[in-house]
Amino acid sequence: MRRFSQLFAELDATTSTNAKVEALQRYFAAATPADAAWAVYFLAGGKPRQVMNMGILAQLACQEAGIEAWLFDECYQAVGDLAETIAHVLPQAAQTSDVGLAVWVEERLLPLRGLPPDEIAGRVRGWWRELDDPGRFLLTKLVGGGFRVGVSKLLVQRALAAHAGIDAKRVAQRMMGYTDGKVMPSAERFSALVAQAGEGAQERTDEGQPYPFFLAHQLDGPAEVFSSRLGPVGDWQVEWKYDGIRGQVVKRAGKVWLWSRGEELVTERFPEIVALAQPLPDGTVLDGEIMVWHEDVEGGPGRPAPFSLLQQRIGRKTLTRKVLADAPVTFMAYDLLEQEGADLRDRPQRERRERLEALLAGARLKLSPIETAASWSEFAQRRARSRELGVEGFMLKRLDAAYGTGRTKADGLWWKWKIDPMTVDCVLVYAQAGHGRRASVYTDYTFAVWNRAPADKAEADAVLDAIERKEPAQPGALQLVAFAKAYSGLTDEEFRQVDAIIRKTTIEKFGPVRSVRPTLVFELGFEGINRSGRHKSGIAVRFPRMLRIRHDKPLHEADTLQQLEVLLGLGR
Repeated sequence: MRRFSQLFAELDATTSTNAKVEALQRYFAAATPADAAWAVYFLAGGKPRQVMNMGILAQLACQEAGIEAWLFDECYQAVGDLAETIAHVLPQAAQTSDVGLAVWVEERLLPLRGLPPDEIAGRVRGWWRELDDPGRFLLTKLVGGGFRVGVSKLLVQRALAAHAGIDAKRVAQRMMGYTDGKVMPSAERFSALVAQAGEGAQERTDEGQPYPFFLAHQLDGPAEVFSSRLGPVGDWQVEWKYDGIRGQVVKRAGKVWLWSRGEELVTERFPEIVALAQPLPDGTVLDGEIMVWHEDVEGGPGRPAPFSLLQQRIGRKTLTRKVLADAPVTFMAYDLLEQEGADLRDRPQRERRERLEALLAGARLKLSPIETAASWSEFAQRRARSRELGVEGFMLKRLDAAYGTGRTKADGLWWKWKIDPMTVDCVLVYAQAGHGRRASVYTDYTFAVWNRAPADKAEADAVLDAIERKEPAQPGALQLVAFAKAYSGLTDEEFRQVDAIIRKTTIEKFGPVRSVRPTLVFELGFEGINRSGRHKSGIAVRFPRMLRIRHDKPLHEADTLQQLEVLLGLGR
């Protein structure tokens, strides 16, 4: 645990890619295979299940430290992170233990599930007493289910490859499904990750293992410059970009597996896709999109349904007939990665597409159609109809490109030419501190719009004064209605400027959250919008991000719920 907590601190303290990779290499060189196996699991995105609420952990820390809750709250306001605050207020351990990470997870943390709360609390307090500050911080994160670390899976793969002296692509292939959670990390699994490749050795340790996904780069700029940047349109395969869940269908040994891009095995959630893929020959792996598709009752090609409908399927443990009928899922295939057991990823895009078309001829799985046009300008005109067609724009794939690993340009090139996001001008009403290096800065914001357009500045100012007096809004009266949260899009300097305003205009504190006097208008961008019964506004937006601070726009000119309704109509 000590080594892993030190690694966590090193990774959190730097933004340098090389420094992170070097820290990871040092850890893998010193750690036992069993400890390294769990480290890879957590660093690559494996999530510990919460066994105790962070609020209860804070109460335990107050009892252990012998301090009042108000003093803990003051410390938290200064530190900005609950786990870090707990680590600092606890008394220093008389003697620290050196129990390894694997023992901590397998013999201490995992057995906590199902124990009475008092028993869990007693064990956690005892463990705090044998750890230093970094160890307590990490333990609290793991117990509270809030473990996050500033390192990408690609960096972990790169460090493992450098540590073992093997190709990073080989490590990426072996790591597919490593964080799925259905198989516990072990010394044997870690040794398999870093083993030297034998002559003709079978790399796949599981029949259903997928390949690492190839990711596209964002393409920006006017179509007029594409000829100079990308070359002729004839060099590219152009397809619609669908708004679903990226996935791989794996058919081997008479069975079908379905994986999401998040490396989660989702076979049981989508039985329709399993049935559609069952006739495929063994040794087939398809890349594509899991999506809800509405067939055209008049015999046309149909169209993709909004992502919100697919969301209804994602969290369902029980698939009733009604659920299956309301959200019929299919698989839109757009690449062939394996055929008859042969890895095709090094073959050019053109050849893989030809093989895919031949394979799916007469099959019930959908094949992503290729769009053609005489120029990039013509494609741009067609792209303008994306929302009308229920898609997000275009995918551009070089016809001579191989299928790479992750978001790299080394093997080939894919671009996602997405439509511009929907935007709304909204008002900052709540703020919360960030995490990691932003733990002392307010970076996580809640935004609101007017329930109707204010008559003028005076009417809007009257609402702001009522908010500052903590007067509840009257039914039917002008008010600001919260509808979205966002924490990305601004520069560090902009965050610092907004943080200073938040501290000066705070009205109330609700634990880590501050309500503020509305003084700032932001332009918020988002990819999608749909109705939601879980939000007071009745609306939820997808992937919101701050585009800019609208210093030029007064509060009474911020947008309204009615304008969100207009966007809702466009997003259907």
